[in-house]
Amino acid sequence: MDQLMELLRTRRTYRRFEQKEIPEEVLTDILTAARLASSAANRQPLSYIVIKEPEAVADVFAHTKWAGALPPEVGQPKEKERPVLFIAVIENLDINKDCDTDAGLAISNMTLAAWNRGVGSCMIGACNKQALSEMFGLQENQKLHTVVAFGYPSHESHIVDMESPEQFKYYLDEKKDYVVPKRKLSDVVRCYP
Repeated sequence: MDQLMELLRTRRTYRRFEQKEIPEEVLTDILTAARLASSAANRQPLSYIVIKEPEAVADVFAHTKWAGALPPEVGQPKEKERPVLFIAVIENLDINKDCDTDAGLAISNMTLAAWNRGVGSCMIGACNKQALSEMFGLQENQKLHTVVAFGYPSHESHIVDMESPEQFKYYLDEKKDYVVPKRKLSDVVRCYP
């Protein structure tokens, strides 16, 4: 259990990556983890598009925005810091028109499986979904939920206790590592009655 809690504590969002290919067995673990995720009524409305060829990764990257809490010149990965893999999460609207929870569970499984193998990730909802949907050839009954970027991180990311509600924005420290304020457990939990 300690290993699981450590995995949960250290699986943060990573936004700068080494330019190192992710092995097929790691990719298979990531996709298998998504497939194993729980699904409302077990309807399984999600499918996935893997983008791993460098030119295609660059095309997808061009339609993404990173680190909304930071100025673009600081938050947007530079050319030699970009992800080496994207996985697009696709909703089948014929199966379920509202599957955000399913997508969240699948993305959580994917990012944890990746981090278990040392691969960092960044879930990106701030993207040009129309352009990416056209690029991926999605049908009318399909909707792009999000794209998830993957790569071996070239920086660290760690949690600090949030001291006030206004202190929610993540930031870079002097080493350009991400610092992520989180509310304390005592601030988010209460017992009933």
